[in-house]
Amino acid sequence: MKEWEWEGVMGGCLRLLNQFLTIYMVMVQQGLKKADKIRPNSAVRRPVVMNNRKILVGITLLMLISLGCGFTLRPPAFLSSTPQSASPTSRASVPQEQGSNGIDSTAGAPQVIDVVTPGPTPTIVSEGDRQSIDQQEQVLINLYQRVNPGVVFIAVTVASTQDTQGGSGTGSGFVIDKQGHIVTNNHVVANADTIEVSFPDGTTASAKVIGRDTYSDLAVIKVDLPADKLTPVELGDSSNLHPGQTVIAIGNPFGLAGTMTKGIISAIGRTLPETSDQSSSTTGSFINPEIIQTDAAINPGNSGGPLLDSHGRVIGVNTAIRSSSTIVGGQASNSGIGFAVPVNTVKRVAPALIADGALRYPYLGITSRDGLKLSSIADQLGVDVKDGVLVIETITGGPAAKAGLRGGSQDRTITVQGAPIQLGGDIIITFNGKTVKDYNDLISQLTSTTKPGDVVTLGIIRDGKQQEIKVTVGERPR
Repeated sequence: MKEWEWEGVMGGCLRLLNQFLTIYMVMVQQGLKKADKIRPNSAVRRPVVMNNRKILVGITLLMLISLGCGFTLRPPAFLSSTPQSASPTSRASVPQEQGSNGIDSTAGAPQVIDVVTPGPTPTIVSEGDRQSIDQQEQVLINLYQRVNPGVVFIAVTVASTQDTQGGSGTGSGFVIDKQGHIVTNNHVVANADTIEVSFPDGTTASAKVIGRDTYSDLAVIKVDLPADKLTPVELGDSSNLHPGQTVIAIGNPFGLAGTMTKGIISAIGRTLPETSDQSSSTTGSFINPEIIQTDAAINPGNSGGPLLDSHGRVIGVNTAIRSSSTIVGGQASNSGIGFAVPVNTVKRVAPALIADGALRYPYLGITSRDGLKLSSIADQLGVDVKDGVLVIETITGGPAAKAGLRGGSQDRTITVQGAPIQLGGDIIITFNGKTVKDYNDLISQLTSTTKPGDVVTLGIIRDGKQQEIKVTVGERPR
């Protein structure tokens, strides 16, 4: 029998008993009054009255006891029923089960009642996993504490002129030596009239531009501070990076100083266009090769700040983002596609900027198409080649033209991915004996291994035959 059924039956019985006792007590009282009237002074009356009073007291005690039982009534233990489990829904049926005497204690159909079903209890992280997580967090905390003192906040102002409107901007940078040299992006300090550098410890100082390089979008500025106020960062190596590698960015996005974000290397070997207006129809445009792509959050204000590996070594300089979303003011915001100039480019450019204020770039004087895969036009070329660089044009008077390298022909123009390409030019397949994969690879090998005045050997395919041509490397026009 269910708890609510047992309480109902027992409650009804007690109510009947109370009513019966009440009626009986009234009858006893009436009998006492009648005896009082008939024999008010009789000796026989005394024992009768005494007996009736005892009965009255007994009845009163029984009524009090029954009332108390009504308030504390509970079914016997052998009739209680404990549900075994609840279904994962908000309503459940009480299951039938047998009591300790083997008799079904829930007769009839199951009753549906409302129940509260608790959610699953989260599993506690194992001690081993917890230690691993703590160690990973400690690595990031330690990295930030070591590197952030060397990352600076750069604020610039640009004065108005007759042709341009003045303004201000912010960016990031990092200290590279105890002499006060700081690396940042060229586009952060280009045309700046004043530059103020703020350090994480609250120190501020004016800075001056030592040198700028528009091709790599790098610049070196200098502050005049005691050596003990400067914390140089460690420069790493970008020659052996891999997609999936953990990276950390520290900088000042939207003016929020000392912001650290974490991500991975999404890709390597990307290219960016130069940041100057020096390209022309006679010199062509130039690309910045070996760019690192990352999904670490990079936003306006991060430019010039370091991209770090998990050891806290600089592997790149955060430079640009690709985004279709903007914030108030029209600034682009992070969409998970950011780009960084590789640190090996910094190692090549920064010393030249410190020494001479500029870098003399090697120059071949050819035009090709970045991202063009020769395997996609092998049939039109008439040669079985997958890798290499198709020379579309040679710049008149340039090193390649002087060495006899050939460009394409206007009467053999085809369209590839919506752009015209002239066929018939030489195909460069090796550079100083090393295979050339594509145009990005050629520019990378040229800029990283040669200087103006060097003589290089190009392996080419011309009219279906391989041959070699020596070219004296020139200096890229400024």
